[in-house]
Amino acid sequence: MDWVTCSHAAACTGIARPPYGLCLFHLPPDRLDAELAALAPARLLDLRGTRLDPDLLARVLAAVRHRPGRTRLDHARFPGEARLAEVEFAGDVSLNGARFDRLASFYGSRFLGNVSLVGAGFGRELSFHGARVLGHLCLDAAGVARDALFSEAVFARGLSAERAHFDGHTSFDGAVLGETASLRGARFGHTLSLRKLRGGACFERARLLGPVYASVTGRLSFAHAQAGAGVDLAVRGGGVDLRHAVVDGPVRVRLTDSRADLEGAVLRGRAALSGRGLAGLDSLRRVVAPELSLTGLDLSTCRFAGLAHPGGLRVRECSFPLTPRGVRLSLGWPPLRWFTRRRHLADEYGWRGWSKPVEVVVTTEGQASLRASIDDRDTASGVALDGTQPPRKAGRRWWRSPAP
Repeated sequence: MDWVTCSHAAACTGIARPPYGLCLFHLPPDRLDAELAALAPARLLDLRGTRLDPDLLARVLAAVRHRPGRTRLDHARFPGEARLAEVEFAGDVSLNGARFDRLASFYGSRFLGNVSLVGAGFGRELSFHGARVLGHLCLDAAGVARDALFSEAVFARGLSAERAHFDGHTSFDGAVLGETASLRGARFGHTLSLRKLRGGACFERARLLGPVYASVTGRLSFAHAQAGAGVDLAVRGGGVDLRHAVVDGPVRVRLTDSRADLEGAVLRGRAALSGRGLAGLDSLRRVVAPELSLTGLDLSTCRFAGLAHPGGLRVRECSFPLTPRGVRLSLGWPPLRWFTRRRHLADEYGWRGWSKPVEVVVTTEGQASLRASIDDRDTASGVALDGTQPPRKAGRRWWRSPAP
């Protein structure tokens, strides 16, 4: 503790009020009235380490007319319900290490500065429903034993909840993130809901024990995350990062003018990705997905090398690049080769030395057409799934490269 603690008992960590040497909780009634009368709105409120039961908390808020200034409540203890709803905090708020034994409600409150709840413990529910935080909210290493509600809240400079634990249902429905929310390494014990979320959110290396539902305008990242149930994502105007993610349940991703990256992902359930507008897929390299369907996606730059289960891949209404046309010089035999137009995969660019495609073609065919384009070892159009150039057949080859 970096403050002078209460002299009432060695176990009391409340900041001492001069000249009494006692914290606000242990002051006699007459002296408590005098201390509360000295409080003023928009001024410093320093109650570090103090025990604040519901009655004392209500009296403090009434004394500052529900508008405290810079608020310091580090390591404060709230044994009852902490109702801080409809309060306007005129300065930064610090609740690092605070303990809330029951409900902690900031419903509809307004924070004009930053809010820090690093290492705070919530024995029951936490509510920021409808709150407005003009600064940054930090919940790093915090723990919420029951439901956490951030719906309809506005975080102008984003939020951080890295390594936090949310054991109940967690909702960000309708929330607005002015900047990216960082929830790296967080643990979610039940349902995580991100419906109608505006702004980006990063759940890198998070543990998601319940299902995930999201409809986001922005970017979502679940790289290296572990999901024990289903994942249902709808993303508009951003992207989805599922690189090296492990999902045991079904996966459904709907993209609108967005891109997705699944490199190294392990999708043990049925997975389906669909797109509208300028929607595309960047990589399927080393993906393990027994059942994977792609619909309406731009695959002109998607890499397929190392795809573990190509037999379970279904492709419909997706676009592929076309090979360059015309005569090409070769150091081998024959020295001149004429290439016809055909669909191919992005993996072929590297080992043929081609530039990126300027034209793509949409296919309505399914698995068979894609398998023919990547597994035909008898033509120059084949590309091995491990990214290597297919072996050449012995003997002379016809000078014209056949179409698939």
